[in-house]
Amino acid sequence: MDPTTFIPQFGGALWTVIFFVVALSVIIAVHEYGHYIVGKKSGIFPEVFSLGFGPVIWSRVDRDGTKWQLAAIPFGGYVKFRGDANASGGVDEEAVEGLSKDEMRSTMSGAPLWARTATVAAGPLFNFALSIMIFTGVIMFRGELAEPLTVGDLRPLPVQQELQTGDRILAIEGSQLPDSDDRAVMGAYFDALPHQPTLDYTVDRDGQQVTVAGPYTYPPLATQIAPRSAAGDAGLRAGDVITAVDGEEIYAFEQLKERVEGSEGATLQLTVWRDGTLLDKEMTPRRVDEPQPGGGFQTFYRIGIVGGVAFEPATEATGIGSALGSGFTQVGRIIEGSLSGLWHMATGAISTCNLSGPIGIAETSGDMASQGTTNFIWFIAVLSTAVGLLNLFPVPVLDGGHLVFFAYEAVSGRPPSDRALKVLMSIGLTVVLSLMVFALSNDLFCP
Repeated sequence: MDPTTFIPQFGGALWTVIFFVVALSVIIAVHEYGHYIVGKKSGIFPEVFSLGFGPVIWSRVDRDGTKWQLAAIPFGGYVKFRGDANASGGVDEEAVEGLSKDEMRSTMSGAPLWARTATVAAGPLFNFALSIMIFTGVIMFRGELAEPLTVGDLRPLPVQQELQTGDRILAIEGSQLPDSDDRAVMGAYFDALPHQPTLDYTVDRDGQQVTVAGPYTYPPLATQIAPRSAAGDAGLRAGDVITAVDGEEIYAFEQLKERVEGSEGATLQLTVWRDGTLLDKEMTPRRVDEPQPGGGFQTFYRIGIVGGVAFEPATEATGIGSALGSGFTQVGRIIEGSLSGLWHMATGAISTCNLSGPIGIAETSGDMASQGTTNFIWFIAVLSTAVGLLNLFPVPVLDGGHLVFFAYEAVSGRPPSDRALKVLMSIGLTVVLSLMVFALSNDLFCP
């Protein structure tokens, strides 16, 4: 049994903070380790590796002279290299004064341009690498759907269920199952099935072809509850089945989707089946801007329920090559979606409420952890990609800003002046702090 599923029952707010700190600490540790290890291998000496800011609560010095420490404020971290003025960088003139040529080579300011560039770029790249590794591992753990579609574990549902684990589905309602892994083809096939409580399944069962009754293939079943959603706020759980909307019975997830999208934000009365008990739930769909396959965003009303098949489909092992390719693809999609979302918010095409701050991210951490360890680990990978991308933005004080300075140095043959750097860093810090305040205001005031 997955222990994270007990989180909502034992101090939800506390667990939300704990899992937020855990997720953030893993991501920051990997990011800073990227700076540390590449800097060290490039000949730049790391004096301090700190996870957290503020008062030091634990530290030790390794045999190479690097101080490893944990600080009291767990919302960040840094690597301080020899000659740095502080955790943000800059040159400590007193520290570098009198250093020999070889000693200056081991400082950030005295290292060759290639070494400084590699060291700074390593942080975001390690974030992307962490995401790819997690996505690959989860995809291999979950496996890929067996061919043909085969019944795995049966889900509890409020309808007749004659399907058995191991049944290989050949046809539904007399219509042969397409021999295709194309999602569009399969989606069209299932959409054409009649919306009714049960369907006739023709299956291969232990070598015998039989026809049995089973639930609608895609019932109004919640396999997952989206974080910070209307369904989550109303107390819905994974495994709940929506049996009626405003008193009208439904049998297909598509029917639920139609009612929600057609509500135009009006409050809905839902009847929910949970472990044999009927519950009445009231919730108001929320406007959500969703990225589209062809680019851009489209606004829908959603309650935050992720649907699924009426049974757990059986899976088979996924090859590491296929899983790794999917991991790279997933990171690419997150980056593309994030950049597209920021652009559309900046141009006013979608609401700026799509930008979450620390409170929103913390709530999402807790929600994902409460839905299982695998979902929480997947969320860490998504957040790691977002952190890596954010750090590549060409804003002074971020890694991307430093890379822009290095690019200027490569072209002009000299670094920006100290005065210019101070002004640009101040501007960059103002931009970052303003963005943080704006995101926090979204957490507090957006619906």
